[in-house]
Amino acid sequence: MIEARSLTKRYGAKTAVADLSFTVRPGIVTGFLGPNGAGKSTTMRMILGLDRPSSGSVTVNGKAYAEHTAPLHEVGALLEAKAIHTGRTAYNHLLALAATTGIPRSRVDEVIDVVGLREVARKRAGGFSLGMGQRLGIASALLGDPDTLILDEPVNGLDPEGILWIRNLLKDLASEGRTVFVSSHLMSEMALTAEHLIVIGQGRLIADTSVAEFISRASSGSVKVRSPHAARLRELLAGPDVTVSSAEEGTLTVAGLTSDRIGTIAAENQITLFELAPKEASLEEAFMELTNDAVEYRAPASGTGTAKPVAAPATGSNTGSETDSNPDVEVTA
Repeated sequence: MIEARSLTKRYGAKTAVADLSFTVRPGIVTGFLGPNGAGKSTTMRMILGLDRPSSGSVTVNGKAYAEHTAPLHEVGALLEAKAIHTGRTAYNHLLALAATTGIPRSRVDEVIDVVGLREVARKRAGGFSLGMGQRLGIASALLGDPDTLILDEPVNGLDPEGILWIRNLLKDLASEGRTVFVSSHLMSEMALTAEHLIVIGQGRLIADTSVAEFISRASSGSVKVRSPHAARLRELLAGPDVTVSSAEEGTLTVAGLTSDRIGTIAAENQITLFELAPKEASLEEAFMELTNDAVEYRAPASGTGTAKPVAAPATGSNTGSETDSNPDVEVTA
């Protein structure tokens, strides 16, 4: 379990993370979302003791990361896949980690097989593709068989087979009762992998909720109906609190009635329906809507020119990108 309480990080006059509190629970995959510059990388670095909070605290399994006597057995992390000795083979990279943390050599062979690097295990990691580097980074995170995993963009550089593999791996690890905390910008994949979301913007908490609830908050609540008798159905559905519109023949968009009620009215009047579907926002649409005011870098609407910083809020918190003062986090242009 990861517990953050009033977590704050300042770099000079700039606030990257502001009074952030959340709990990442075991047994499910928790997604960590936010626009570039939102404070995600800084938050994960504070969880792992790489950055010290200006105020507040964060613990993993009840202790600060530095207080664990065998941290690699408690927490497996992937923040930067290429943070490896490029002259070492994949096998020797993992063996060096194992030797310094009391992990048996047999575990090195196990994780190499888990991540699918057996054929290249004796090749130098410096020649690996981005996807192979990601697999090696994930192997490093799994090496200590930890109860908690913190992964930043784990599908970056993976091919479709690799994306499916990491999706199933994360779900399997969570089903074993582990805490799985995953940051990603790939919304379609997060929708398939995560059950819970923690969303931040400009260093502050925007949402701490299930994926279903997050999407529901951004959904219109309307229902799409297709019927060969759309005109008649429209008359039957009309009411003071009901709005019915039609963008094409045979199709209605109904707001103010549930799909169950529409289906019942159609059945009572012997009206055939070809489609009856609540219109639900995608995770990407929900994310864009709920984080719109927290986007720090936004491209011009025309798609040309140079992206410019969005004005920071009047409160003065997070008055610049977390990357301005922290060289360890990503930069977008």
